[in-house]
Amino acid sequence: MKSIASLLSLVLLPVALLAADDPKEIPLWAKGAPGSEGKTEPEVVKTSAGGDRSVWSIHNPNITPYLPAKEKATGVAVLVCPGGGHRNLAIEHEGYNVAKWFQERGIAAFVLKYRLARETNSTYSIIDHAFADHTRALRLIRSRAAEWNIDPAKVGTLGFSAGGELSVLAAMRFDDGKPDATDLVERQGSKPAFHALIYPGNSKSIAPLKDSPPVFIACGFGDRPDIAEGMADVYLRYKKAGVPAELHIYSNAGHGFGLRASNKSSAGRWADRFTDWLTDRGMLPKP
Repeated sequence: MKSIASLLSLVLLPVALLAADDPKEIPLWAKGAPGSEGKTEPEVVKTSAGGDRSVWSIHNPNITPYLPAKEKATGVAVLVCPGGGHRNLAIEHEGYNVAKWFQERGIAAFVLKYRLARETNSTYSIIDHAFADHTRALRLIRSRAAEWNIDPAKVGTLGFSAGGELSVLAAMRFDDGKPDATDLVERQGSKPAFHALIYPGNSKSIAPLKDSPPVFIACGFGDRPDIAEGMADVYLRYKKAGVPAELHIYSNAGHGFGLRASNKSSAGRWADRFTDWLTDRGMLPKP
């Protein structure tokens, strides 16, 4: 019995250590999110047969930081916004997988858990809650930039599907912060240095401003018409506004391809094209 217990302890120890090393979620508001007062229902996490997790019932919005080693840090940071139709968050292939990929390449990544406006019986709205979470996350990252080896001028946002709607809004509705705010986070500006839209929803509402940040767009030929065809029109809107834009439409993809190690197609390598784009923009050092 003693030898079995010892063997089990050796087997379980690495698992415990790995769990201890997992990034910890950071609440966007230390005392709770405005508009979520009194909501104590726990988050719901569901894992599909393929291992993908989805999350809903989010009342304490937060970010999970994936920080590169100090010697690898490039100063660039990306706020990663999973999709899910504002009903849930596809937190695995549109969240954690993406953040880990960036982290390995010297880019700080933060997975955003935002409140869901179309979840059953939700009292939240996209503008007043989901987008407020996104804006707060950008300010929070900038407020801790020195601690996290981030250049505040190189903080951008990347959104998938419904999360892309938030990244679009960030490029159209931003401010310089409130210099006299007692909350130090609120003193930070909310304009992203760049934004990336990966098969974003609600394409008809995308109306870039002349001072919107540069944009990277990726989607699939087989996606629904408002995305597969809509993104070509969105690209032209950015060009008309004078905003630098890059568009990739992958002929072998539909909706929701995200980032998975098993996806060896060209669409599965969109993140490589994104980092190429960041290098071209002068955000990342040339190899």
